[in-house]
Order: sequence, then C-alpha cells, then structure tokens
Amino acid sequence: MYMYPDNLKAKATLWLWELRDIGIIGIGLLVSVFTLTQLGNMILIVITAVYAFLSIRFEDTSIMDFIRYACAFFIFKQQMYEWRL
Repeated sequence: MYMYPDNLKAKATLWLWELRDIGIIGIGLLVSVFTLTQLGNMILIVITAVYAFLSIRFEDTSIMDFIRYACAFFIFKQQMYEWRL
C-alpha cells in the first residue's frame, strides 16, 4: 500500500525541519561536539542550536524566513514615497 502526500511538490520534511536542515544540523553537531571535546569551545554548539531553532518550519514558513522577510521589508529594500499636493 502506497501513501502519497497531499502536495506532491512540497519539500521533504522530517519532524519540524526540511531534510537539508537536518543534514546541516547533524554535521554542525558533529563538528561542534568535536570542538567541544578537543578545545573546550562551546561557540559552535551554540551556533548549531540557534540554527536548529531558527530553521523550525510551521506551515511552510520558518522563523529564519520570517526574520529575513522582515529585514528585507524594514531595512534593505525600503521604498521612499513622496506625497505631493
């Protein structure tokens, strides 16, 4: 018996992340645990945890996408309107 998703063009997801994000988080955890055990440095594990939090997806939008859209709207791509009488 085959079960197909409702949207066949949707990206593959596992739990709350896309598969690409799961790969990045996994590699980041491996590298950060290595640096933690060898150098005693926790910076990479914190960066990996922040990325894992920001890449959580709800209804096809992640927190990182929302922050990116907000920065583009408010900071980088502002438009200037002149009101004339």
